Amino acid sequence: MTGSDNFDFERREILIRRIGHELLLQSGDSISRVLPVKKLAENEYQISFEHELTFRSDSLVNTTRRLLARDPLASDYVVNVLNCGNSSVAYGYAISKNKKDDIIACAGRVQPRGCYMINIKFKPTGINMAKNEYLLGSLPFLALVGFIFMRSVKPRRVLPDVQYSNMFTLGQVLFDAKNRKLIINEKIIDLTGTEARVLLIFALSPNETIERSRLQKEIWEDEGVIVGRSLDMFISKLRKKLEVDQNIKIVVIRGKGYKLEINSSVV
Repeated sequence: MTGSDNFDFERREILIRRIGHELLLQSGDSISRVLPVKKLAENEYQISFEHELTFRSDSLVNTTRRLLARDPLASDYVVNVLNCGNSSVAYGYAISKNKKDDIIACAGRVQPRGCYMINIKFKPTGINMAKNEYLLGSLPFLALVGFIFMRSVKPRRVLPDVQYSNMFTLGQVLFDAKNRKLIINEKIIDLTGTEARVLLIFALSPNETIERSRLQKEIWEDEGVIVGRSLDMFISKLRKKLEVDQNIKIVVIRGKGYKLEINSSVV
């Protein structure tokens, strides 16, 4: 590879493959393969799978946002989920740098198990570069306007910019995955790194059974050692910290794994 642009695009393909990997895990499949990512055009890629799968629309949105947030060139993109047989669109959405321009429908719906391909089309970087050059050229004028405006308008308190993919509402509890915190009624409860990683898996698939083997694989496999009792210990600690809201709890699904149950009246 020659130049940073090539590196960024190679890194993007790895992130796209990771999206397919996490969708398979969310579908309860930790064995079958994500097929090689296809580059359909300069800024369009396709994920395909060895076997059929199912997915929740909101989980797909959260997964792509969380992973593609690591790509500096992927601020605007469109995702289309296609049926393998006829390439018809089963589900789609658009993500923009300006979140007000996002187009997301049918959140929370579970797609039936089937053969799917996922096309991700990114906004061409040339357009972004042209806009940046235009803005840079306008900075002196904007600085003058801003100075006049600030002199005539009283300063307003600036709210923190919260990343959608890092914040989850679990009942009455706000889960800040990035900063590893639970927030309820202005009370903050700190989480350890492992506790936050375990809870993030549950938060991406609320009210769905998460297999024990999947939790162990995702949390500890990279460290080379999987200890069965470690998972039970962290689940127990999470339960105690989630007791602040009686409407959410982690329950054991005997013979399968665990489920983060959220009372539907407070979702």
